[in-house]
Amino acid sequence: MKKISSTLLGLSMALAAASAHASEKQLVIGTNNWAENIAVANMWKIVLEEEYGYDIELTDVGKSVLYSGLANNDFDISLEIWLPTTDKDFLAPYKDKIDVHDVWYEGTGLGIVVPSYVEVDTIDALRDHAEQFSYQGRPTIIGIDSGSAIAGSTDDAIDAYDLPMRQLYSSDPAMMAALDDAYRREEPIAVTLWSPHWAFAEYDLKYLEDTQGVYGESDDIFWFSRKGFAEEDPWLTQVLNEWHMDDDTLGGLMAIIEQQGDPVAGARTWIGENRDLVDRWLAAGE
Repeated sequence: MKKISSTLLGLSMALAAASAHASEKQLVIGTNNWAENIAVANMWKIVLEEEYGYDIELTDVGKSVLYSGLANNDFDISLEIWLPTTDKDFLAPYKDKIDVHDVWYEGTGLGIVVPSYVEVDTIDALRDHAEQFSYQGRPTIIGIDSGSAIAGSTDDAIDAYDLPMRQLYSSDPAMMAALDDAYRREEPIAVTLWSPHWAFAEYDLKYLEDTQGVYGESDDIFWFSRKGFAEEDPWLTQVLNEWHMDDDTLGGLMAIIEQQGDPVAGARTWIGENRDLVDRWLAAGE
């Protein structure tokens, strides 16, 4: 009887351990609709699900919801926070409830961008050439969603430089569609953009010089998580801390996704073509 009881106890403990392990592998990644965010989120989803048995949900939300969601344990991790400048205000209310981990991309760019054929080089110069940048009948800077950090900085830039222009809030895809249309016709257009972004690989673009420093200094991109995640999944924490991309690797990933028109198919292609790099990241968790 004791032998049977011991066997049953051992089996129960094994099942409990297996159940706990399975539950640890369920992961909710909070995402936002930026090209590089979509790219890296799908890359990690493929690697972790297909090679390590994770069950991953990608949840696309606005910036403010992303931070409150991490603080409230609705999400486990998110892969993109720009510091020390761009996302500091989003982080500030939750800095004691969110863990910021290691840098994976160094030296971002952020600002107002125009095609290189446009004969305007500074944000100041937009003031005297605003009528050249008409969109739907009004001098316009085409941006992304109103809750984004770059949208807030652009509103500040319009005030700081006294620009007779509006910012038209849209989305990354809508903004890129407008840029593509104007670029093909070699017409002036001003958009809000950031580096890294696949647009710089597809078009000849330039940042307008920000003489007043409204958009701040260059940031680095970190990944971040809810409190306690590192202790619950030390393997993935170590892997993501080892993860690092530059303009060539991240630009290549985004370009393949854009060419294929599908983030899953594009990310899978890129993983196959960059297996040695991915394996180096994964080896850090051993």
